[in-house]
Amino acid sequence: DRPLLTLLLWFFLVSAGAGYGLLPRPCHVMVVLNPQSGSGRALQLFQSQVQPMLREANIAFTMFITEKRNHAWELVRQEDMSRWDALVAMAGDGLLYEIINGLMERPDWASAIQKPLCILPGGSGNALAASLNHYARKGPCIKEELLMNCTYFLCKGLHSPMDLVSLWTASGKRLFSFLSFGWGFVSDVDIASERYRKLGSARFTVGTFQLLTTLQVYKGRLSYLLAEEPSPTSGAMSSQGGQSCRSTQHDHQGSFSNGKSAHIPPQLELEDSLLVPFDQPVPKHWTTVPDEEFVSIVGILQSHLGADLLLAPTAKLCDDVIHLFYVTGGVSRMAMIKFFMAMDKGTHLSLNNPHLHYVPVKAFRLEPLVPKGFMTVDGEVLPCEPLQGQLHRQLARIISGP
Repeated sequence: DRPLLTLLLWFFLVSAGAGYGLLPRPCHVMVVLNPQSGSGRALQLFQSQVQPMLREANIAFTMFITEKRNHAWELVRQEDMSRWDALVAMAGDGLLYEIINGLMERPDWASAIQKPLCILPGGSGNALAASLNHYARKGPCIKEELLMNCTYFLCKGLHSPMDLVSLWTASGKRLFSFLSFGWGFVSDVDIASERYRKLGSARFTVGTFQLLTTLQVYKGRLSYLLAEEPSPTSGAMSSQGGQSCRSTQHDHQGSFSNGKSAHIPPQLELEDSLLVPFDQPVPKHWTTVPDEEFVSIVGILQSHLGADLLLAPTAKLCDDVIHLFYVTGGVSRMAMIKFFMAMDKGTHLSLNNPHLHYVPVKAFRLEPLVPKGFMTVDGEVLPCEPLQGQLHRQLARIISGP
């Protein structure tokens, strides 16, 4: 029957050494829940929809409810990770962003970031959950149906590698992104629509039409390294060159099939070998976009920018690519409406509009010439300042479908 075939498929994926692993049984997971996310029903949905399924799957959990901004960031930075087989975020994408960045600030970040992560959609965007649903070849869905699919993934316990992007701001801050970074129209819609959070995913539709009435242009310089040559192995260690952070070596290929990480030697550096300091020009083999007037710039790792916004249909969890989209100045309001309508099915590139551009890249630098609007990383606001980043392949692990 279908459940047996699914189990056999997942066993084959794990046995084939394709980077997949399975949670142990029984297992104990740490659930971090934001009761304010989305329409404010996350706790109710967990108790009524998720908890019964976990009980059936023999998955024990301990819940931590966030009480303030960056609470999850602080929590996982100090938590004893050996207590948990996986970390579960029940909220929107912002909570998982906090968890990942909290893990990456730990002295043992290299082993901590290999702890399997799980997203249970309880927010208004739910982009990663929609992407995981898409990768599992399930039909488009939102709200409770999407939550049930992601809970099903958790109950089955399959986890796979996931790319992350290491980001640096000109003011010296380092962040890690699993979803997207952006500047311009899309980021402004994301932040301006916060006031309509109670509407769920409909908040983005309202925000889009609101901002279309005064379509803005953002002046900046965009440069990137095309994804043509294989990048250095993620986690390459060096004591010289590039931007780096003190950390520990981690093995991206094995030793994690049961959600436990092997011993890793400390005091080594994870190097952003493709980047140079902001006071230096980008390397000569990079490309700089000739236009300096943009309506929107988005770099995305996953397929979905929202539960019903399929921005990068060909994206995968670890395809070693940042999918960079940008819209240049001069685009009409009607063209923008058509972009967003086509994004529902991921057909926006087939519109062949000369203002919409797509390039697969390994690294980028974005330099606002005039500070304006919002910059966002995984939906969280950043100051409008120069930003650059590079991809690190298979840096994290995520509970997923086959």
